[in-house]
Amino acid sequence: MSSEASSTTAWEPRSVQAGEWKITALSDGFFRLDGGSMWGVVPANLWRKLTPPAEDNTIRLALRPFLLERGDVKAVVEVGVGDRWEEKWRGIYHIDRSQTLEDTVRACGLSPEEITHVIASHCHWDHIGSQVVERDGALAPLFPNARHFAPAIEVEMVKNADHIRRASYRLDDLLPVEEAGLLETYSGDAELLPGVWAHELGGHSDGVSVITVNEEGGGDTAIFWADVVPTTHHIQPPFIMAYDIDVVRSFEVRTEWMKQAAEGGWVGLFYHDADHAFGKLSFDGKRFACEVLPGEEA
Repeated sequence: MSSEASSTTAWEPRSVQAGEWKITALSDGFFRLDGGSMWGVVPANLWRKLTPPAEDNTIRLALRPFLLERGDVKAVVEVGVGDRWEEKWRGIYHIDRSQTLEDTVRACGLSPEEITHVIASHCHWDHIGSQVVERDGALAPLFPNARHFAPAIEVEMVKNADHIRRASYRLDDLLPVEEAGLLETYSGDAELLPGVWAHELGGHSDGVSVITVNEEGGGDTAIFWADVVPTTHHIQPPFIMAYDIDVVRSFEVRTEWMKQAAEGGWVGLFYHDADHAFGKLSFDGKRFACEVLPGEEA
């Protein structure tokens, strides 16, 4: 199924199991970014075959949160871009919110008030924008009863970003959550929930983290790749986005963690892939491949 075709397909929940955790792919819609920026130094004749661009050279990307359910715990990993955008920026980024996080959460039989935790891999605007909504003329958390986790260094960047990082962060995406007393920070390797770990890697941003589910338990382990591996196509170590602030670090952590995932047969959760939510990496000693799970088109 092509990226453009998927935009007209009604959203349906698709789930995998990682130990006792049920993981469901949600949606906050789609947007577009410059293809050259998403692929860095990768030659255009290669990436254009993998992710065909529009006339303006942008490629279609998903905004795909994931719902983790185990007993009374209802956690959302990443939240999407949100709706607080002026028309100018909606046009620049081709923001398509025909599918929204709130709608897809409700389609899973849950209200925003029932979400118990929100986990952010990092704090770029396309990853935490939906955690804040406008209600009665004021900004408030979408999930008013949830503990919100974010890397400590990313929270610092939101508040005090330098000129290089400033365009990637918006204070209004975070401040209402903090003012509501719902924000908690983590760093390094941190167990956020039983069996759910954040591993701070850096590279793409100062504190970008991958999130593992059931890493040490029986059954499948899942890994949320965030922007470390944004799509099922970005699976060779040199396929690094121009957005990454530390390319050397990105190469190191991508190589290490993709090998670990391939060796363990982990289920990958892909945030930006316009067509596929779930896939498993393999490695033949030279190159990586990604086997998309059956029936997991966007």
